[in-house]
Amino acid sequence: MEQVVGVIGLGIMGGAMARNLRAAGWRVLGFDTDPGRCAALAADGIEIGADAVALAREAPVLLTSLPKPEALHATAAALAGAGLPPRTLVETSTFALADKLAAEAVLRGAGHVALDCPLSGTGAQAVERDLIVYASGDSAAIAGLGPFFAGFAKAAHDLGAYGNGTRMKYVANLLVAIHNLASAEAMVLARKAGLDPHQVVGLVQGGAGNSRVFELRAPMMAEGVYEPPTMRVSMWQKDMAVIGEFAAALGCPVPLFQASQPYYAAAMAQGLAGADTAAVHAVLERMAGLPPPV
Repeated sequence: MEQVVGVIGLGIMGGAMARNLRAAGWRVLGFDTDPGRCAALAADGIEIGADAVALAREAPVLLTSLPKPEALHATAAALAGAGLPPRTLVETSTFALADKLAAEAVLRGAGHVALDCPLSGTGAQAVERDLIVYASGDSAAIAGLGPFFAGFAKAAHDLGAYGNGTRMKYVANLLVAIHNLASAEAMVLARKAGLDPHQVVGLVQGGAGNSRVFELRAPMMAEGVYEPPTMRVSMWQKDMAVIGEFAAALGCPVPLFQASQPYYAAAMAQGLAGADTAAVHAVLERMAGLPPPV
């Protein structure tokens, strides 16, 4: 039987997942409001549909990778009102938990199954199928999607009740925010001390101070090149705001996370909104009186 999936949102993450699913043998339908993204994915064999409902008419499984919660609400409303047979929607975006729960309620009311499945990994990792899925919701549905998850991720974990995937993503992204800034801080200290930044990257990766974030971002910092972005600073600001609000609602102290926020805000203010989050390195370089790497 032909395996068909509809991917709604063909940005950095959604586009990579669509390509990998096609490479894994799925028939992939795609939709994005950006014609340029649609054209790029069509060139790679993704069948472009007119809208989310058009995809859902043919695909029993849908994957959403969306930039804003408003897009999720609009998609859920459109699917719920289309009179479709039961569909499974795998929601991978990072949004406030309230937005995820609201979309799930709308879809459930129309007979569909929504799964909360945020991802651990950057755009570069998505290209390499090096993602981890934090799946939550209906356990039987999650178990049945094993081959689907394997098409774009190296692992998928069932975290239980719907919403736990998002809670886990907040924990992971809190660490990413801190590790990324810590990597930038270390790389600027190395340059200020007169060390070769490229040699520093290799030596740290072989020692106790290494992290996956350092491995991904420190080479960009050593080059002073923050394009193409694997996570734009502007998008990361949205994610950080959601995490901060979640922690505050729980009354949970997050001092290191809060301490990192001004540096990402400074990157925005310095015209780096579209750059990779590794660009916080440029912020610290300027504070240290260092020119960009050559």
